[in-house]
Amino acid sequence: MKLSARNQLSGTVTSVNEGAAIANVEVDVAGQRLVASITVEAARDLGLEEGKSVTAIIKASDVILAAD
Repeated sequence: MKLSARNQLSGTVTSVNEGAAIANVEVDVAGQRLVASITVEAARDLGLEEGKSVTAIIKASDVILAAD
């Protein structure tokens, strides 16, 4: 699948925490923790579970950086 989004991060699912409608999916991306909030239906459709390889695709109008 080809996408126009350039911000693609490969990682491994470390946990899936399902709520009533939203699932918080934690992904290890080269030692950094990334959390995606998606629908429970989407998480199940994608077969997300601990150890599964995924690609996080980030498409946002704003990115905020902070530094000391």
